Amino acid sequence: MTTPIYVRMKQSIRIPVKKEIRLYDVAKVTGTLLKKQTIENMILHRIKAEDKNIIVIDSYSIVDQIVSRFPEREVEILGPNQCVVHIERKKKKPPFFVVLFIWLLLFIGAAMAIMNFHYDVAMESVQQKLHYMLTGEEEKHPLWIQVPYSLGLGIGMILFFNHWFSKKFNEEPNPMEVEVFKYQEDLDHYVAIHENKVEQKDEDR
Repeated sequence: MTTPIYVRMKQSIRIPVKKEIRLYDVAKVTGTLLKKQTIENMILHRIKAEDKNIIVIDSYSIVDQIVSRFPEREVEILGPNQCVVHIERKKKKPPFFVVLFIWLLLFIGAAMAIMNFHYDVAMESVQQKLHYMLTGEEEKHPLWIQVPYSLGLGIGMILFFNHWFSKKFNEEPNPMEVEVFKYQEDLDHYVAIHENKVEQKDEDR
């Protein structure tokens, strides 16, 4: 009875620019009586200029190479059938004025959104009525309500997004990180289906 080689593929990875993608980059290998280092160093793909920044490594190419070298062994693929490789090329830091412009644009946009929301729900009128209910006096600008409310709004947003600049308050992902993760997962799934170079080569034969 032949002993199987177990290969657990990664769903998505990011690697710096290099000439070759080897098996250890996209998967983990285990099994008994295994020449692990030899298998892990198998070259799966040589990076070319036309590859751009995304490469899809299919499990078929892994099985094909292992079986060709070790025909007496069985190969079991665990996890996803493709690994989407994102090649991270060196990026230039954006100019300071571009960062400042984007920051001001987002700040003004967020401020306008909050102010328009408050205008739509008549927040000022609500706060005036709340002040009258609690004190029995009419006040056009009940600052003792408006100031804590404004501070609480900012603190609430910080706690909601679980970030203060680069610092996180706990290990839980914030809603933005969850949405970015879902987007990246959908993107990787799309790329794995529509840009699978191994399947395209098979169809061309």
